[in-house]
Amino acid sequence: MNKTVKALLCLALALVLAVLGACAAEEEKEEEALYPITLKGAEVRVGETTVQSLLDQGLHVTWTDENYQAIEVDPETVLEAESYYTGGNVQLGGNAFANISFTTGEEDATLGQAVIARLEFQLAGVEDAQLLEEIAFDGVPVSQWTRELAGEKYPDWTGDDTMWLHYGLTYKYDLNFDMGTGKLVKFAVSKEYDVDWDGEG
Repeated sequence: MNKTVKALLCLALALVLAVLGACAAEEEKEEEALYPITLKGAEVRVGETTVQSLLDQGLHVTWTDENYQAIEVDPETVLEAESYYTGGNVQLGGNAFANISFTTGEEDATLGQAVIARLEFQLAGVEDAQLLEEIAFDGVPVSQWTRELAGEKYPDWTGDDTMWLHYGLTYKYDLNFDMGTGKLVKFAVSKEYDVDWDGEG
């Protein structure tokens, strides 16, 4: 076998491996799990659920202005295309609320059409037992989550005694637990977007 044939075979093999690698990466991306969140009976799927959907399901959504005052969102407010907005809140009663960020697509859209890109919930200080039963991650009420359960349900995630994390190609999951009790004290789910932040830029 001469050098030219060997070189061609090596090139062909390299191309095949590159294609297989790209296919594997695409398959991993397509199969990446999206774990839903439930807030008082309303399902939130990060990357899919719109702000209007939250409003339609009776959730109270506010926006924190530059003076850190909570104001009612106006779903008809027009947002810039391909932008990422922070400062949204879903009020759940008492001192309980979820922080949300949302994003727009390729065209300008109303705030109601914006898609939830990140949701974070702080559980520390929330003592309403009924409310904690009405907030769920992947179908399990937050009152039942422990670090041990997280390890059993998601054995391929990483972390330590106080956190259990998964940073995939598209979605990021962050579960935080109390060191003493093992109970869930915070969780966040986000989807990666290649957009401007807060409509600037």
